[in-house]
Amino acid sequence: MNNITIKNNSLLIKFSSLLLLLCLPFITQAEELNGANTAWILTSTALVLFMTLPGLALFYGGLVGKKNILSILMQCFAIAGIASIFWLVIGYSLAFSEGNSLIGGLDKVFFSGITKDSLSGDIPETLFALFQMTFAIITPALIIGGFAERTKFSAVLLFSILWLLFVYAPITHWVWGGGWLQQMGLLDFAGGTVVHITAGVAALVAAIVIGPRKNFGKSATPPHNMTMTITGAGMLWVGWFGFNGGSALAANGDAAMAMLVTHISAATGAITWMIYEWIKFGKPTALGTVTGLIAGLGTITPASGFVGPAGALVIGFVAGVVCFNAVIIIKQKFKIDDSLDVFPVHGVGGILGTLLASVFASTELGIFSGHGFAEGVTSIGQQFGIQAIGVISTFFYTAIVSYLLFKFVGLMTNGLRVDIDQETQGLDITDHEERGYEL
Repeated sequence: MNNITIKNNSLLIKFSSLLLLLCLPFITQAEELNGANTAWILTSTALVLFMTLPGLALFYGGLVGKKNILSILMQCFAIAGIASIFWLVIGYSLAFSEGNSLIGGLDKVFFSGITKDSLSGDIPETLFALFQMTFAIITPALIIGGFAERTKFSAVLLFSILWLLFVYAPITHWVWGGGWLQQMGLLDFAGGTVVHITAGVAALVAAIVIGPRKNFGKSATPPHNMTMTITGAGMLWVGWFGFNGGSALAANGDAAMAMLVTHISAATGAITWMIYEWIKFGKPTALGTVTGLIAGLGTITPASGFVGPAGALVIGFVAGVVCFNAVIIIKQKFKIDDSLDVFPVHGVGGILGTLLASVFASTELGIFSGHGFAEGVTSIGQQFGIQAIGVISTFFYTAIVSYLLFKFVGLMTNGLRVDIDQETQGLDITDHEERGYEL
């Protein structure tokens, strides 16, 4: 009997070893670089950078007066440069290296330990870091729309660096880097909290702290070049496919669905705003239509990996209606000069999308069903509570820290805004000694 047992055990060991050897190619394959995923995220990275340069630069540039066009373009380009350097030096490490539930550590300062062979999942970590860098570029660039045409260039740069350090990097860690909101189960696929709420709230705080432009509420300065703005909006629409589709970090069905729902929400937001404006004011405008487009894009962003096409249709419609009224309330009721409507479009859109993700992620809504809740979450109410915590914590943390940063920067630069004569002359000349156009 003992000999039989020994033989059986020997056969079992040999059989187990054979199975292990057969599985090794699959185990090895799972740890190897995936060429298709890498190619898609390379493309997505280029698309997201394209959103800022030249997309956002042209979109914002056309909206300001012609004597401030270069200042807006210059701010976008300069922020792209300083955000890139910040991300290399410390930003990526604080956001994505192991730390605690509030902030990452310093293990990856200057991309320490990241080589051409390092992987993040099945794509190169160099590529993942670069993809995330493009998000760190566009977020502070969005904020400048809240204080356009009246803020010192030195103040813009100093604030952007400090804001990335004290606001963007910590919240990115909370949501995507293993922090407390990610652990709680917050659904934010591509940046409703990380990008849009943070940028929108910071812009609102900036508009309040810095104060309105000299002619605000009296003689509004119309956009100087709507052709430029519409061109920039088109670039943002295309680039957003990389923003949301790339956030799947793979060339798969999740990326395809994220792109589909992004497009549906964008189209619905644009048409909803256009029709609403047509009914309310008698004529549809190009400015309103492209603003509705951006509202639809910003609102679908956090939900894009969790909802289906019908849900995206509703999200785009809600974005068009709510953000339209938010613009009117902010400027006409509260008299806040958020110059390029960053908070009512991006901030309110980010809040809406983050909350609505809890509803349309449900798998029990028929044609409006999504792809399911976070792990361990069993109901819309439970997921909505988590989403609300994410929105509230992001809103107030951003508001408080941004306010303190603006006050500090004001002290360091002898005031945040230019004087009345410089504002009248335009920032192109006073800050850069150049003109966008020959007058």
